[in-house]
Amino acid sequence: MAESSPRQDLCAGPVLVFNGWRPGRTSLAALVVRPEGAEPGPLSAAGGEVPPERLAMAGGLTAWRYLFDLPDDRMASYALEGQRYEVAADLTGDLRIGYVSCNGEEHGDIRRDPGERNAMWCRLAEEHGVAPLNLLLHGGDQIYADEVTQAHALTRGWPDDVPLHPDGATLRGAREALRAAFFRRYTALYALPGFADLAARVPSLAMWDDHDICDGWGSLPGGVCDSEAGQVLFGAAREAFLVFQQAAAPDRLPDGAGDGSTLGRRADLPGLSVLAPDLRSERRRDRIMGPQGWRRFENWLSGGDLPRRVLLMSSVPLLGPRLSLLERVMLLTNRMEKYEDDLRDQWQSRAHRREWQRMLKEVLAIHETGKTRITALSGEIHLATHATMAARGAPVHQLVASGIAHRAPPREWAWVLDALARFGEAPLPEHPLRLHALPGRRGIYTAERNFLLLERHGDEWRAAWELEKSGRTGWLPI
Repeated sequence: MAESSPRQDLCAGPVLVFNGWRPGRTSLAALVVRPEGAEPGPLSAAGGEVPPERLAMAGGLTAWRYLFDLPDDRMASYALEGQRYEVAADLTGDLRIGYVSCNGEEHGDIRRDPGERNAMWCRLAEEHGVAPLNLLLHGGDQIYADEVTQAHALTRGWPDDVPLHPDGATLRGAREALRAAFFRRYTALYALPGFADLAARVPSLAMWDDHDICDGWGSLPGGVCDSEAGQVLFGAAREAFLVFQQAAAPDRLPDGAGDGSTLGRRADLPGLSVLAPDLRSERRRDRIMGPQGWRRFENWLSGGDLPRRVLLMSSVPLLGPRLSLLERVMLLTNRMEKYEDDLRDQWQSRAHRREWQRMLKEVLAIHETGKTRITALSGEIHLATHATMAARGAPVHQLVASGIAHRAPPREWAWVLDALARFGEAPLPEHPLRLHALPGRRGIYTAERNFLLLERHGDEWRAAWELEKSGRTGWLPI
């Protein structure tokens, strides 16, 4: 179904984006979207006014950005268009961090009832009202853009029917139609209840996954991703990701972005670094990260400046069961071909075994020094679970929270993964992986919508999951 036209009054924001920290100050961007021609007023913060900067226009909408700092106060604030927003901007002591992923569904997402769709967002906003969050991490699939391909004839048959040699006029028309569709979808979702309340008050740090582009981007068969249609689709998705999730001008990338071939981010806070490698920009069927992505990630780890705790955002789970068993079953039947791309997306795929081992070795090289503990955060699977990798001193923990808006899959799928997990896995023989039930739960995988809470008290960290039906789990020391 083609994207519907935006209402004339469609707007969104402010949405806060974390830009960095230095002693005494937290640097932020505030994104707002307004109908074309409706310029927002100045933002007031820390005793001064900040004018809006135009980032991009598409689909009758204009994205604007404000760059400003807030002092390290327990409850700082800014004001925009007559409303004051409080922000828990003191990052120097105890911390509360939220982690979410999979904000949507493949089909009919915009047409869902907002109260049903954003029920967990509203619960997270209520949680912030009781005990403020300092940071919100988005682990991938912040939008489900699969239906965006219906916006133009060039991509309407994606990925099975892609024109081989479109002319220039067709490419230009597709580019503008897709840009408009992405802008409309982001704006509509950013205006929904729960998210809008939270995003205006809690700075976000995000990394994308496939649905922010299209289902299975980079793992699709053949050369569809490198086709002219594929590159137009990717270009529109990339611009929208930079504008809406990074509050960055597409032609002026954030500091440290290099040549832009990969969009990985590192954010340094007092006593904490968040590493978010880009697992999509350079992905193809035989690799998860390309040369630029690996170079940046290894530079982060080899710089010698990592703090006591690192949160590693891996949009697909870094520690998981033996999915290669399912891939072998696929070779015996054509009935499961539609799942091939989903399994190829995972670190655990047979196609990525060596690259997966490389990543695990990089993590262990830092973690086992005892100076820095690495905790992996992942989403993507629409389930919640916990995993560990054996390591000298203390295990590496992985926390999977997936499905802030995506409805949970059937319980039978959780049971299948549970059975696979019991086979065990050891891509590095001396460092076996184990998958665990959430605190207080029985099955390894929990099939409920969920989000994750992380807390730092002194030097100690702990985590808990909020589950849609079962409520809060116990706290897990990490």
